[in-house]
Amino acid sequence: MTLLEIMVVITILGLIAAAVGVSVMDQFGQAKQRRVKLDFGSLGQGLQLYAMKRGRLPDTSTGLRALVEDRILSDLPRDPWGNDYVYTLDRGVPAIVSLGADGAPGGDGDDTDLSSLDRDARSRE
Repeated sequence: MTLLEIMVVITILGLIAAAVGVSVMDQFGQAKQRRVKLDFGSLGQGLQLYAMKRGRLPDTSTGLRALVEDRILSDLPRDPWGNDYVYTLDRGVPAIVSLGADGAPGGDGDDTDLSSLDRDARSRE
């Protein structure tokens, strides 16, 4: 083999590796979003159990911490980016929000906020 042939093979392998890497990174981000939706489901079930035991949902100031204090959950899950889930109770409607990778409201891509009130999230619960 000549040096030129080896360089061509290495270039082709590099292009293939780059294409696979881009595809895998996209799937990794989607997997994190799917995990958030699964967490919404388990936290929602915990809230339902809490409401059955106490006759009401925890208020916004107590938040999801009430599930641990009432021994419904052993500990609170964090979103895939390491941030706490945000819980609010507005007019009797509970909402759980993940603020995405940036941990701040708003954003695009991995920074997009995900809410349990979104239609796509509810269909997974």
